[in-house]
Amino acid sequence: MSKTKSNKKLSGEQIEDLLLTLRARFEKNMKRHKGLEWTKVQAKLEANPEKLWSLDEMEVTGGEPDVVGYDKKTGEYIFYDCSGESPKGRRSLCYDGEALESRKEHKPKSSALEMAAEIGIELLTEEQYRQLQELGEFDTKTSSWVQTPAAIRKLGGALFCDRRYDHVFVYHNGAESYYAARAFRGSLRV
Repeated sequence: MSKTKSNKKLSGEQIEDLLLTLRARFEKNMKRHKGLEWTKVQAKLEANPEKLWSLDEMEVTGGEPDVVGYDKKTGEYIFYDCSGESPKGRRSLCYDGEALESRKEHKPKSSALEMAAEIGIELLTEEQYRQLQELGEFDTKTSSWVQTPAAIRKLGGALFCDRRYDHVFVYHNGAESYYAARAFRGSLRV
């Protein structure tokens, strides 16, 4: 990640660059957020600098975050990683810290859940992943870890998803496994 964990603040220039990037993506992909206005999204972002830091980390690691919805109950905008393939800066990770510790050799640099926590985001659920796939075609050559039910994780497994043959698939793997073509997609509420 580009900034230390203790310094979760962006400079004025970094904020300006990030807002320009997010605005361009927002305007280019209006079908992802019909009926929403960028000026309201930007005002919410500017009022939440810690969320800007997380969005910047999503961007730096290749997630290409974009607004995919608005929660009327909480007044929050919902961002998902919308990169065509799984984010490059988050690949080759096992599922969680327990899985990472269980590896005797060839340990990956981190785990999906640990990196998500560092960034300040949550892994997509299977349902959220399917919602994302309704907005476009994602992970046609890669795959993404998704939140795994406790009962599956307790038995040593973890879930991941991808899109093949114009269909979304959910699979399982040992939580300690990791692959060059698997990362994770995150969500953030602002």
